[in-house]
Amino acid sequence: MAINTESNGYTVIFSIAMVVVVGAILAGFAQGLKPQIKANERFEKQQNILYAMGVNNNEGPNDVEFISTENVEDKFGQYITKQLVIQGDDITENDQAYLIDIKKEAGKAKDGDYKRRLPLFIGQKDGEDVYVIPVRGKGLWDAIWGFVAMDETMTIEGVYFDHKGETPGLGAEIKQRFFMDDFEGESFLDDGEFSTIKVAKGNNDPKNLDKTDQEVDALAGATITGDGLTEMLRKDVKMYVPYFKSLNN
Repeated sequence: MAINTESNGYTVIFSIAMVVVVGAILAGFAQGLKPQIKANERFEKQQNILYAMGVNNNEGPNDVEFISTENVEDKFGQYITKQLVIQGDDITENDQAYLIDIKKEAGKAKDGDYKRRLPLFIGQKDGEDVYVIPVRGKGLWDAIWGFVAMDETMTIEGVYFDHKGETPGLGAEIKQRFFMDDFEGESFLDDGEFSTIKVAKGNNDPKNLDKTDQEVDALAGATITGDGLTEMLRKDVKMYVPYFKSLNN
């Protein structure tokens, strides 16, 4: 019996069959690409951590160029000498600490019985120890995140910031070189006590020459993103203060 290809039944069956076949093909591709996706995520975190330390491929004054994926694992092993996980009063070494998902850790910490895992990366650059911590917060539209590199006095050596959906030309500028470089030399300590660095409007220091005011110049038209970044630094860097105090005791 001939199949009536113009019937509604045939159309429905054919559509279902195509969905199943295409879904199976896409699932196969996704499964096959999963190792590469995981590798790319690993490389990106390593690149970001190194960038905050000042290990990058920048040449021009406005460049934001990472170590290449081909070289980043070797460079990461060369510059990062120790990875720690701080969990309450316990501090352990873990060479996979950079893979800890701090968003998930923040979610788990809503349970008062859970002690959040805080990854900390210790590197060596120009013969000096550099301490790099991850930060994550909320901008105007979605998540913002980054890494902050400091010396033992909690003075910033460098930063890297990124975002998921901030406005191009406004909040999205947090990942531009001119903004990130302003944080260098700012300190999280004021007379020995923690005080966050603010993204401030009208701080009368557009070139950021004053490194004692704990402020960087805000981005024009990006007040909410700047406030979110200030809050991100306050809440996440503050958690590491006991560790840094232990270094100076």
